[in-house]
Formats: sequence, structure tokens, C-alpha cells
Amino acid sequence: MRLCLFAGNSNRPLANKIAETLGTSLGQATMRRFSDGEVFVEIGENVRGKDVYILQSTCAPVNDSLMELLIMTDALKRASVNSVTAVLPYYGYARQDRKVAPRTPISAKLVADIITTAGVSRVVSMDLHAGQIQGFFNIPFDNLYSLPVIVEHLKTKFTNSEEVVLVSPDAGGVERARAYAKRLNASVAMIDKRRTGPNVAKAMNLIGNVDGMTAIILDDMIDTAGTLVEAADAVRKNGAKRVFAAATHPVLSGPAVQRIRDSVLEQVIVTDTIPLRDEAAQLSKIEVLSVAGLLAEAIRRIHNYDSVSSLFS
Repeated sequence: MRLCLFAGNSNRPLANKIAETLGTSLGQATMRRFSDGEVFVEIGENVRGKDVYILQSTCAPVNDSLMELLIMTDALKRASVNSVTAVLPYYGYARQDRKVAPRTPISAKLVADIITTAGVSRVVSMDLHAGQIQGFFNIPFDNLYSLPVIVEHLKTKFTNSEEVVLVSPDAGGVERARAYAKRLNASVAMIDKRRTGPNVAKAMNLIGNVDGMTAIILDDMIDTAGTLVEAADAVRKNGAKRVFAAATHPVLSGPAVQRIRDSVLEQVIVTDTIPLRDEAAQLSKIEVLSVAGLLAEAIRRIHNYDSVSSLFS
């Protein structure tokens, strides 16, 4: 079998699930740190001529995860692999996709250049924060969606679609809310949000009707949960009888877990693109769905030169 899977340390549980779904095991690789923190990687098996897939979410610690990916790619390229596909369930630095002020970087583009220069020949990611990041790469890029996994779960959880409203926490997420609403036969609402600084958001007005409804707030990621909690308060004040949330990437940094614990949210549904830290894993409000089957099927289709887009038809 020319397909070979390797994984960094950022999300080993998801990597093991993907390997199990594909009926294989993760490749042998030794990864350790020198005393000053430098990453060292040694591939422990023959990979000459193979198509290798590296499974690595560039999540916290973001820079360490990114360096592991780059150094493992270099080790594999020097071991004469045929190709390296980076499978990044979560793409770090994605929020820095444009200049938001004078003399600021476009870090998402910089990371794309670094990954390409390291020798990656294809990238697979999920629910990019900004779709235009695909254009930062001059190699094939597959942006997958967790929508099938989350929608299937919501269908079983909320059987009366007439009482459900999908809420976008900002104008940029309306398209996502519409996509979910279409598949759930539900209505859509939006929060008019004004951001006053990095990781600081102030919910202003609600556009749409949530009175007496079950509101599900949708986003691609939950970082400090400031936006999410503001949105939850807004829909509750406008009459929503129950408030839930669903997001692909549980970044959950800083005060996020405490904010969710103290919020009006009944439940927050996320996926395993990022492993939950202990504090979040112990919070009963957070439910985790696995995207391992979706990623495994995408890898299988890429390897067999089948259509990936048909996964979401």
C-alpha cells in the first residue's frame, strides 16, 4: 500500500481514529525535543516512493505544532517519499488573513509559503476561518466542511425544525447559517456585532426572529468565547427559550471555559479537530463530535483520485 499516515503530537487521538477508519496504523516516527526546545524528528520505517499524509492540527502550542509539521515534512522528503499531503484539521494563523491596520502582517499567507517551501505537495484542512486562504497556496488545497457531521447530530437532537433558528454571530457567518438552515428546514437570524479590539466583541442588534424558538449559534471556531456569550445573551434577551451553540474548532483559550460555564448556553457542540484541554473536557456543557470518518474518507478519495467535493453534495 503506497498510502502512509504519520502524525505529529498536536492531535494524536484524532490521528489514531483516522488510521483505524482507514484500516491502517500510524507510521513510526520518533519526535523529541533538545534541551533548548528544538524539535527533532526521525522516521522509523522505509517510506521511499510512498504517498505520505501528515496529520497535524496547528493548534496550541501553535508554533510548536507548526514546527513539528515542517520538520517532519523535511525528514520525509529527504527519505525520498513520492508526495507529502498535510492534513490540517485546524489551520492556525487563519484569522490573520488580511491587513487590518497599517504595518501589520498577513500571517496566514506567510504560513502558507512556509508550508509549501518545506515540501508539502497538497493541503487538506477543515472549515477555514477565511476561504480565501486556499488562494494563498500554489498547490492543491481541499477545504472540507464539518457540516454533514454537525447537521446529522442536530437532526436527531432537534426533531421539530419549525422551532429552530440558526443564528450567525456576525455578518460574515450568514452563509454558513443559511447552509445549515437549508438542510434542517429551519429559519435564520443574525447578530449585528461591533468588535472593539482583538478578542473583544460587543453584540449590538439582532436581525431576525428568535422569540419562543430554540436558537443554535453557529461559528467556525470558539476562541475566548466572548463573541459566543454575547450572542447567547442577545438571543435570550430577544425571547429565545433555549440557546445552544455549534462550532467546528474548540480553540477555547483564556477564559473561554469559565465563560461558557457561566453563560445561558445549554450546550456547546464542537468537533475533535482540536483536542480539548482538561478543564474543557470536564465541562458537561461541551459535547464533542468526531470528524475522523470524514477526514479518512477525504484521504481515501484523494489517494484514489476520486471526487472530494461529492462528499458534500
